[in-house]
Amino acid sequence: MATDNLYIYNQGRQVPQEAQKEIKAGRLKGMTDINPMWRIKKLTELFGPCGVGWKYRIVSYRLEESPTKEIAAFLEITLQVKTDGEWSQEIPGIGGSAFAAQEKSGMHMNDECFKMALTDAISVACKALGIGADVYYAKDRSKYDGGEAGGAAPAGKRRPPPGWFALIAAKTSRTCRRQAAKPFPPWRSLG
Repeated sequence: MATDNLYIYNQGRQVPQEAQKEIKAGRLKGMTDINPMWRIKKLTELFGPCGVGWKYRIVSYRLEESPTKEIAAFLEITLQVKTDGEWSQEIPGIGGSAFAAQEKSGMHMNDECFKMALTDAISVACKALGIGADVYYAKDRSKYDGGEAGGAAPAGKRRPPPGWFALIAAKTSRTCRRQAAKPFPPWRSLG
């Protein structure tokens, strides 16, 4: 029996207009945001209710301080979906959100940062299934290529040098090892 490897991708790729919202400010200006509840609805439509046809597991979460003293929250999940009565392999997703951000009026604390990072992580895992693919692929651009079609960096902006990602990954790995040695969250002990 032949299987259609693009079945799930094709069922989840189109996002209705009412679930799309143009980002009007910031570094993602002009790109499209997808309503997170649409993703939940699409997962439920394709696989069944959460916990029955799809599920996620929080693998890790952490706070990282930047050199500017802003603090970002990161959360990693694995998503699994059930097809033909069997659970899939784990599909990774990592999300992030600001916990403490410098704004014009001063430092702003976000008490919903981990919830927002979870929503982001689910959306990242859903991309691997093709959910919302037309929004990401339609213009053949992403926030990682400078937002220009075809991957060219905008005029006046340089691409990172070769090996940059490996350097950042190594530094992040060292930071994670140091953070793992500290109690979480860093401002109080759970023990």
